[in-house]
Amino acid sequence: MVPIESTIENTIFSLYVLEELLKPEGFVIGSSWDYDSGYFDYLIDNKDTYYFLRIPFYAVAGSLDYPGVTVRVDKPFLLAHQYQKGNDETAESGALSGAVNQFQSPSNPDADLPPEYINMGKDMVKKMEGLLIPSR
Repeated sequence: MVPIESTIENTIFSLYVLEELLKPEGFVIGSSWDYDSGYFDYLIDNKDTYYFLRIPFYAVAGSLDYPGVTVRVDKPFLLAHQYQKGNDETAESGALSGAVNQFQSPSNPDADLPPEYINMGKDMVKKMEGLLIPSR
């Protein structure tokens, strides 16, 4: 994980406004959200390792499943997850097991980040700041 300094850290936005501005740029709300926190993820690359720029946010008024929720943005960071190649030998077969255990765990959840991806992440944060700061 590589934290990236940003002028949007600790700023407050409507989650709706964040979605309207960030989704057209390729950000998605990560699947690991809960009622009081979540992440906007930007996929940088996915060859053998998934490289993401991640923007954490936390509900300050309402909950994330409530229309009109207000969130505070936290420090952006880069993340690399390296996945196992091939079949998962420990996986069980069967319809129920397949429905429950459909995702493979990363073999290295905090893989190294190449310098070019760090630079790409910093550039994307600058672009994101340009989108978000005028909208406030």
